[in-house]
Amino acid sequence: MNEEGLFADVVLGVGDFVALINQTFEFAYPSVIIRGELANFRVSKNKWVYFDLKDEKATVRFFGTVFQLSGPLEDGMLLRVRGMPKLHPQYGFSVTVQSIRPEGEGTIRRSAELLRAKLEAEGLFAMERKRLLPYPPQRIGLITSTESAAYADFIKVLNARWRGVEIECVDVQVQGEASPAQLTAALEYFNQLAEPPEVLVVTRGGGSAEDLYAFSTEQVTRAVAASRVPTLVAIGHEVDISLAELAADQRASTPSNAAELLVPDRKEARQHLNHVEERLQEAVLTLIKSHYLDIQHTLVLLNRATVAAIRRAHDSVASYDQLLNALDPHAVMKRGYAVVRSNGRVVVNRSSVTRGAIVNVEVSDGRFDAQVR
Repeated sequence: MNEEGLFADVVLGVGDFVALINQTFEFAYPSVIIRGELANFRVSKNKWVYFDLKDEKATVRFFGTVFQLSGPLEDGMLLRVRGMPKLHPQYGFSVTVQSIRPEGEGTIRRSAELLRAKLEAEGLFAMERKRLLPYPPQRIGLITSTESAAYADFIKVLNARWRGVEIECVDVQVQGEASPAQLTAALEYFNQLAEPPEVLVVTRGGGSAEDLYAFSTEQVTRAVAASRVPTLVAIGHEVDISLAELAADQRASTPSNAAELLVPDRKEARQHLNHVEERLQEAVLTLIKSHYLDIQHTLVLLNRATVAAIRRAHDSVASYDQLLNALDPHAVMKRGYAVVRSNGRVVVNRSSVTRGAIVNVEVSDGRFDAQVR
């Protein structure tokens, strides 16, 4: 205080004043949320983002990076921006962006349209990228709010339809400012596991456009598309399809429908197995009957072939018997022929014997000796 009892004026340098104001902002307003219409939006060097938010009373400048964008933006959109007020030594007052979120159904829909066109051009939604989901899977990675009806519905329907499936759930916020980062982190967590689940399910119930906005952000949509684990996204609404659903390998209309797509119904499976068993039994009986008839037919053919072979053998033996009878020397002898032997050798010509020689003569009923004269 001065001599007159009044507070003395504090004189600050420009730099000190800027530092003092920023300290005041950091203490009193470390983070503020400002809602307004986007104007003068521009991106510099594909890295820095500059824009204004305005209403009928004022305009505020903002500065951030492209990594904080939730998707493509254009002037006229209604945004809700979280940021930190700051007085720059050269460029004056602005708000450093911490997060950006479109607000209002029209703005959210337009933002989604712009992002969809961008990602579609990159082929992120192409059908050839889609993978088949395992059916039924043994392990499921579930990303949702464990306090939500979507979580309860999915677990209830899954357990009612099928048993023995291992489920690991990551609890996340499925709406609000923190939702996109938590959804992305959960997807990355499952994908980085040494033994990841066979399928990832991202689900929540229905809601307004603002409630469901996180599932149409570029951050979440790209994370779903980049997952090395097949993905199933189930958002409980039918009016609009979120971009994460388009990027997923398969979408489901509701959390319950997601469970139905992943596992069969035990009752239906049992009935199907019973039906298959009946058909198999019929097929086996038909096959046995067919083979029995084939065997009977083969036996008939074998019997016929055996009889024919025996007949052929009998005829052959009879033929050989006739031939042997015809060539039998005794049969020849019965017709008046004889076998003459001299000194044990058969006489085949007259010069084989001499006058006076004794020869042995064999006829059909015996032998006798004779003298050659």
